Amino acid sequence: MKGIPMQTGILRVLRAIAASWWRHKELRRTGQSAQARQLERETVLRDLGYLRQAATLPNAHVICGKGGTFIHLGWTFALIERFPLAALVVARGTTFIDIQPVTDVIAFASLPRVTRDGPVDPEPFGPVRSVSLTTYIDMVKELGARIVNNPRPSRPT
Repeated sequence: MKGIPMQTGILRVLRAIAASWWRHKELRRTGQSAQARQLERETVLRDLGYLRQAATLPNAHVICGKGGTFIHLGWTFALIERFPLAALVVARGTTFIDIQPVTDVIAFASLPRVTRDGPVDPEPFGPVRSVSLTTYIDMVKELGARIVNNPRPSRPT
């Protein structure tokens, strides 16, 4: 993991999360411990990949709504079945957007996508429709979303 320090505590949390999955517990209960360990290793490696990408991609963010919690990594979305992973990503500084307070679902669904790290569309409501993370944050805040770890430097009042 070049350039991204990964503390032992994070690995412990990821391992504990993986071991707590109902499927892995069931495999252990039925005597299939080797398969449970293999699945846990795969889960930890996948989750480490999500943490790495969230730390390195400039427009990565976590979004939480009634449909679940997702890490947006550019054009891909990583569904997080376990909220502690989202908490780790946010604790490491990734932007968190809580859309649960948003009531205008049509307006939210009409918002443009966040660009991964490429160019921003000059006309955000055209066919491709991609905007920077900060522009997206402004748009969702107008709809009532809550933001944690805003990437903008805080302005003195």
